[in-house]
Amino acid sequence: MKAPKPRPKRLQLRKSNIIVGGNIGKNKLTPNEDAVSDYEKCFHALYDSVDYFVVNVSSPNTPGLRALQEKEPLKQLLHHLQTINALKPKAKPILLKIAPDLTQEQLDDIIEIVHETKLAGIVATNTTISREGLNTPAAELEKIGMGGLSGLPVKEKATEVIRYIHRKSGAISRLLL
Repeated sequence: MKAPKPRPKRLQLRKSNIIVGGNIGKNKLTPNEDAVSDYEKCFHALYDSVDYFVVNVSSPNTPGLRALQEKEPLKQLLHHLQTINALKPKAKPILLKIAPDLTQEQLDDIIEIVHETKLAGIVATNTTISREGLNTPAAELEKIGMGGLSGLPVKEKATEVIRYIHRKSGAISRLLL
C-alpha cells in the first residue's frame, strides 16, 4: 500500500498563529545526482502552505542521502534552493537539518556553506546511525534494522554537535562583522 499523498490544502486552512515548517527531502528511489529536482518539487509544492523550510540531508532511512551533506553536493543543493526562494514573491527562511554523526571537518564545511548560502540556520541534529554504546546484542540489532536512533543514544553526540556549531559559527560571525 502506498503512503497517502500530503495534503497542503489542509495546511492552508490552519489558524494563522500556528507556524508550520516543511521538511523537504529526496525520494528514496531518486539517485543523489538527481536529488536537487526532488527538493525543488517539494519546495514548490509546499511554498504556499509553510512558513519555513528544513532541508533534510540527514535521514538515515533514505539510502545514500547523507552523502548530500558533503561539501560540493550540499553547496549545489542549497544555492539552487536559495535561488528559487529569491524568485518567489516572499523568500522564506530555509534551515539545514544535519546528522549527529558528522566529523568536525564536515561540520566546518557545513558552517561555511550555511554562511555562504545565507541560510536561516541549522537544525542540529537528526537521529544517529551509530550503535556505539548500546547494550542490545548485535544479532538483535540486525533483526531490528538500521533506522535512526533518537533520545538517550544520541543525546551526547547531538549536544557535542550543537556546542561545536555554536562555538565555530560564533567565531565565523565575528570575522564577518
